[in-house]
Amino acid sequence: MTPFTYARAADAQAALRLTGAGAGAKYLGGGTNLVDLMRETIERPGTLVDVTGLSDGIAETDDGGLLIGAAMRNTALAEHGLVRRRYPMLSRAIVAGASPQIRNMATLAGNILQRTRCAYFYDQAGSRCNKRDPGQGCDAVDGFNRMHAILGASPACVATHPSDLCVALAALDATVHLSTADGERRLPFAELHRLPGDEPERDTALEPGDLIIAVELPALPLAARSVYRKVRDRSSYAFALVSVAAALAVENGIVTDVRLALGGVAHKPWRALRAERALLGQPATEAAFRAAAAAELAGAEPLRDNAFKVELAQRTIAAVLGELAGELAGDGT
Repeated sequence: MTPFTYARAADAQAALRLTGAGAGAKYLGGGTNLVDLMRETIERPGTLVDVTGLSDGIAETDDGGLLIGAAMRNTALAEHGLVRRRYPMLSRAIVAGASPQIRNMATLAGNILQRTRCAYFYDQAGSRCNKRDPGQGCDAVDGFNRMHAILGASPACVATHPSDLCVALAALDATVHLSTADGERRLPFAELHRLPGDEPERDTALEPGDLIIAVELPALPLAARSVYRKVRDRSSYAFALVSVAAALAVENGIVTDVRLALGGVAHKPWRALRAERALLGQPATEAAFRAAAAAELAGAEPLRDNAFKVELAQRTIAAVLGELAGELAGDGT
């Protein structure tokens, strides 16, 4: 492992100062991704700034939403009563990710900022990867690409974002609170992660030193009846082939509101806006759900090994929406 210095930040301002003073500094949360990459010598920070002492609580906002501290552990977040009651898709997404041991260590902000990656990213000796070494090429494009992107990819990178939690945050219209060298600011979660374009080495829109201090969930009544479904090769500790976070509101058999986001299909959590638009004002029927799913996947560009993801995503979207519609019908809504 490359030598580095370690400092523990007492607050956000201290974290910014320490990061600004350290060459190649990185923030350290649970370390479940960063330390792994350091062991592989893919990441070589000169300084680690420990930010696990920052806010790790949940507070209700004035409008009925939640403000979640960036250092909150994933397990604690998934088990929190307010999250389970008001945003069950988020709780279910967290539990679907990684292993209990990793969830116990991982922080909210650390999960959000984990690297978008694939097996070629780790294979330093034998594979080209633009994300690891910009300008080198992407061996996944013509290689084994069963797990890779079908939406929003580019010739420079076809990796998929690995987080389950982030798919739920995208569906919930979360807002990220940042502390930066120029002061505090807020960023819609949908604008945080990037598609690869010509700069796949940049996973997010953050500038060096920007620190996530909290994530805000808006008051969203329909999220109280929401679902996260993850389709994967094995039942635990596996990235998604396709995942769906969904919430649905129906009145008199007509869809009045909907939130949809997909995982396992793109370089970032994919908000399914086409499907949402296609559903609004339509009857809450299987035919409408299938049509909306088809509209969302119409722009898919599968690779040699992952064309199955197109139909898998469509079927999963329709199944999740059908589950929610059935529950709502059972409640008489």
